[in-house]
Amino acid sequence: MKIVVYPKKGAYRLNFFQNQKTIATGIVELTRTGRGVRPKTFRYKPVGKRQLKPTPPRELIGKLRHGDVLLTGKDKGFESFLEDLQIPWRYIRVCRMCILEDKITPLPKDVAVKYGPESICMDCAIRELRREAGYLGGFGSSSLGHLEKLLELYHDLDRVLGMVQPADPRSSQTLFDRIEAKSTMKTQKITELGLPKKLVKASGVEYLMPVQQRCVDGGLLQGTDMLVMAATASGKTFIGEMAGINNILKNRGKVLFLVPLVALANQKYRRFTEKYSSFLKVSLRTGVSRLNMAETKVHAERGIRADIIVGTYEGVDHMLRSGKRLDGIGTVVIDEVQMLEDPERGHRVDGLITRLKEVAPQAQYLYLSATIGAPSLLAKKLAASVVEYDERPVPLERHLVFTERKEKIPLIKRLVLDQWQHTSEKGYKGQTIVFTNARARCHAVADKLGSRAEPYHAGLTAKERHSVEKRFENGSIAAVITTAALAAGVDFPASQVIFDSLAMGIEWLTVQDFKQMQGRAGRPDFHAEGKVVVLAEPGGSYSRESKITEEEVAINLLQGEMFEVAPVYEEEESSEEFAANAVVCKGDIKALELMNSRMVGEMADVTRILERGGYIKRRGDFYELSPYTGVMARHFIGVERLELIRRLMKKAKDPLEIVTELDCWEEEEGK
Repeated sequence: MKIVVYPKKGAYRLNFFQNQKTIATGIVELTRTGRGVRPKTFRYKPVGKRQLKPTPPRELIGKLRHGDVLLTGKDKGFESFLEDLQIPWRYIRVCRMCILEDKITPLPKDVAVKYGPESICMDCAIRELRREAGYLGGFGSSSLGHLEKLLELYHDLDRVLGMVQPADPRSSQTLFDRIEAKSTMKTQKITELGLPKKLVKASGVEYLMPVQQRCVDGGLLQGTDMLVMAATASGKTFIGEMAGINNILKNRGKVLFLVPLVALANQKYRRFTEKYSSFLKVSLRTGVSRLNMAETKVHAERGIRADIIVGTYEGVDHMLRSGKRLDGIGTVVIDEVQMLEDPERGHRVDGLITRLKEVAPQAQYLYLSATIGAPSLLAKKLAASVVEYDERPVPLERHLVFTERKEKIPLIKRLVLDQWQHTSEKGYKGQTIVFTNARARCHAVADKLGSRAEPYHAGLTAKERHSVEKRFENGSIAAVITTAALAAGVDFPASQVIFDSLAMGIEWLTVQDFKQMQGRAGRPDFHAEGKVVVLAEPGGSYSRESKITEEEVAINLLQGEMFEVAPVYEEEESSEEFAANAVVCKGDIKALELMNSRMVGEMADVTRILERGGYIKRRGDFYELSPYTGVMARHFIGVERLELIRRLMKKAKDPLEIVTELDCWEEEEGK
């Protein structure tokens, strides 16, 4: 028989086990006598009896003498009692909660779970975890599964519960992981590279950053095409500048620097103008705004004869789709090339790259991204060498907090103000980017944070956005509250990133989106480390059709792996790109087939559909293109949407009716 002794408020609880089954329990109080420590009272209850009954202490002594006495911890009182009676004992670590349920569960060091001042077994810890999580409600099975995995990893129930009910939303309890900065490789001085003196002087760079050095070693300055994958703030933009301006000054052609967003193009234009306008001409091509208002327009040089042309994908692609040519291009930089995976724009980025290679085959192509799955596969499709550098220049702490939606803004305010109180070793105040899913939410959060926070999204005028950028840059505001749609956009040197939501509109973020956004935290020229805080609502969702909830999405994103970049092609996307490529090569069938074969994604064969609809007619080695083919190319639409417009034009007199019908069709297609 085993007898487990456990202290209990001035007394001792005893559990009597036979073959791992409880056969009785007891409570004993000790007192010191002239003969030593002896039992003062002893109450005993066999299994099946309702109450503990007073029992002569000599019966206890008899049981102890014939049993295997196990102490759950050092206790001088009970040890003296056993020593006086010459009763042997040994120590054992057991789960207190199991003892209360009349079970004995030994706790070796590798299985014990810390819970307050004591240790319990994993089964009891999981039960307590589920009970506490149940108070908050909404946890899905994968979320609970993740918490249980963390419990098995940390063996600390308090730490895991801290994610559910954190006293401090950025404490060790909520820490999901820490991505350490690696020791940096030795790099060259920029003066050692043989670059033109004008570039060296204007660059403001003394030593190359590691990924820049890898690119130089890989042939960047000799014209090698490259896919560069490196963390945010690792110096990718200057890779494009260094190669491009070197090519300009060595008479190899001008630079085309393409980005996905107007806000980012505006920022690049301003920065390149400030750095290089003393000896180079910089222009901006962002397409034509539907609302041509003075307050939305950035004052900039717009010509295509400039040395450096900064543009959006669509802004430059529209020129190509309209039959215009770009001559004298020596360097093409495609920034944020992971946009190839975007469901709506991916095929257009794919087509743009192909069309550029048709009009500027001699140019050096540089593809930049912080987040690409299977980069080697993409590099092969792009006929480029791959340069990977996944080491962050500063460490990154990632915290996961489970909280109700109504608690998110108070937590955000607390985190923002706390970060604002800290100044880095380099003299910069802690600033925060808060990502949320909608413009209205941007304003709601910013209003609650007060004058130290500003909303920032595509709905603001260019002047308003520029004002926010300058205020953040000079350190006069603590936070910007922005939409996830601007994740790949403007460069805000923040020390902290907070996710108020994990969606773009009603669609969950992808792993690529998330990694791009979290990478905004911690910039080497400003901060010693970055912090990411994910606020996830158990059971929360932004769409009734979603089968997973926000806390499950959070775990998937934090743990997730990126997949191969693969643009999506169906009949609509394929016909749009076919038409655009046909316009660029002027219907030359061999050239068109070659262009289509170079696409990263696999286009559907739409030749018969377009021939049947009269959009193309074969005339020897060329396709004769219908005017409607040009419409598809210039207006970024495919054959399905075009034919719908043509049908609507026959019966609708008011253009507004056509727009309304198109919106309804697009909504149905998106479901």
